[in-house]
Amino acid sequence: MKTVDMTEFSRGVEEFNAGRYFECHDILEEIWVGTAGQERLFLQGLIQVSVGFYHFGNGNPSGALSQWKKGTEKLAGFGDEFGGVRLAPLIDDVKQWSAAAVGQLDGTRVRTEKLKSPKLEYSTY
Repeated sequence: MKTVDMTEFSRGVEEFNAGRYFECHDILEEIWVGTAGQERLFLQGLIQVSVGFYHFGNGNPSGALSQWKKGTEKLAGFGDEFGGVRLAPLIDDVKQWSAAAVGQLDGTRVRTEKLKSPKLEYSTY
């Protein structure tokens, strides 16, 4: 990613992988402001996915589903990898957590402890 501060991007990935989704959102949003085109769309997708996990963790499954849908729709257009991030595993994680959010909304007992914690698989090459 040509216009992205990769040190800051790596910090955002670390925050996401530590489950600090709000902090990840803040870092990536600061980067996002200075981008355009594909980089901007990619970062926006990651931000929305991160915000979705923040909402889910704060008892807002509707908000989580809304953000995950927007974010994964953006990220799906990038194929399996973009910016060093493997997208297919992330989208798979979101699908599993989305099913849990739907279950919460319809009153089904949801055992999220069996779900894999979402991670951004990231390589700096």
